[in-house]
Amino acid sequence: MEKAALFHLLLYKNYLCSMSTILIKSATVVNEHKQFIADVLVKNGIIELIDQHINVQADQEINAEGLYLFPGCIDDQVHFREPGLTHKANIYTESRAAVAGGITSFMEMPNTVPNTLTQQLLEDKYQIAAQTSLANYSFFMGASNDNLDEVLKTDIKNVCGIKVFMGSSTGNMLVDNPNTLENIFAHSPMLVATHCEDEATIKNNLEHYKQLYGEDIPVTMHPIIRSEEACYLSSSMAVELAKKHGTRLHILHISTEKETHLFDNTIALKDKKITAEACVHHLWFTDKDYETKGNLIKWNPAVKTEHDRDGILKAVLDGRIDVIATDHAPHTLEEKSQSYLKAPSGGPLVQHALPAMLELHHQSKISLEQIAEKMAHNVATCFQIEKRGFIREGYWADLVLVDLKSPWKVSTENILYKCKWSPFEGTTFQSKIAYTIVSGRIAWNNGNLIEGNTGRRLSFNR
Repeated sequence: MEKAALFHLLLYKNYLCSMSTILIKSATVVNEHKQFIADVLVKNGIIELIDQHINVQADQEINAEGLYLFPGCIDDQVHFREPGLTHKANIYTESRAAVAGGITSFMEMPNTVPNTLTQQLLEDKYQIAAQTSLANYSFFMGASNDNLDEVLKTDIKNVCGIKVFMGSSTGNMLVDNPNTLENIFAHSPMLVATHCEDEATIKNNLEHYKQLYGEDIPVTMHPIIRSEEACYLSSSMAVELAKKHGTRLHILHISTEKETHLFDNTIALKDKKITAEACVHHLWFTDKDYETKGNLIKWNPAVKTEHDRDGILKAVLDGRIDVIATDHAPHTLEEKSQSYLKAPSGGPLVQHALPAMLELHHQSKISLEQIAEKMAHNVATCFQIEKRGFIREGYWADLVLVDLKSPWKVSTENILYKCKWSPFEGTTFQSKIAYTIVSGRIAWNNGNLIEGNTGRRLSFNR
């Protein structure tokens, strides 16, 4: 069968499979700063009715008594490694892990191979996802020092944003030309998401520690090499550029307490021009964990001090940081087992992000309502996602049912990432994902993936 015909057949199959009803009974709904018990009726992929008692015959009925119903998480930063790096992961395998973890939609980054620096390469990724992704999807257009014309062609209605690496990255994606940065910030037709670390500072720090340790730099030096100064210099520069040009800026994976003071919590989110993201690993681990986890928690930006971790959580809670994401970036264990200088940065997180945040809830560090806000509502608002991120009548049924009293231990046997490891391996979480519903179809049911359907392309109200 020709590729185009297969693509349309899959779309039609997905459409037919969504033409059904699901009735969720007696769930404790966590939505828009409230908790309440309700029934939810899903029809043809859409939330049709939310009421105290719904008495209809549905194709599928879920008894959700004692379970908590969240809007599906929207992860605004993942690296699913396709095309070009599929020995680590691909859109199919990682989207499976995402829905198992309660993430119903993702936005994927452009540092694949080849880098996503043209509109055709961007569209190629959408074609792959349309055929293989279990979750809903969008892909960032990549910026480089020399592709501004391509960047400006990006469709603001159908693409989540422009990604700018203001720090070292894969291939041709480091944007360090001041004129290029000025032009991107001045002319971008849509949200600009930035990775902020100052390359010159990192290089100077690295040379210093090479002089001290040679090629055997300990991983404990990682947060000192990729330092607070490197992060703050770059983040503050991005904020200055955005203020100068009126750019819609979103700074990814804030890793220092100092950076949190660059952001404002006195403006309603819908009116903010500058927003920020925290990642689960920066809310969980600290530099003390390098002794036991080593390269498994080597990320860029680095996991830093307890003071930084606690300061980031405080900024999440008080509204200076707007969303929580994963920066899911898998590598093989063989790659991670190399020496510090050779081991790549990044780790897998999508399957365990929501359980980890629910664990922080059990530790009285964050409320359930705030988890829904930071992992669903605010992501939809920041990116202006059409009819997702909330449990509302008329919205797409992206839903997650959670059992808060069902402990389970992360092990090799239950890890779904293609790389088959997790920095959370050996951790016992108190909460389990019971059901995940993606665009109105059940994708995860009490430990079982329901395959055969694909997610939908996200669209944006811009």
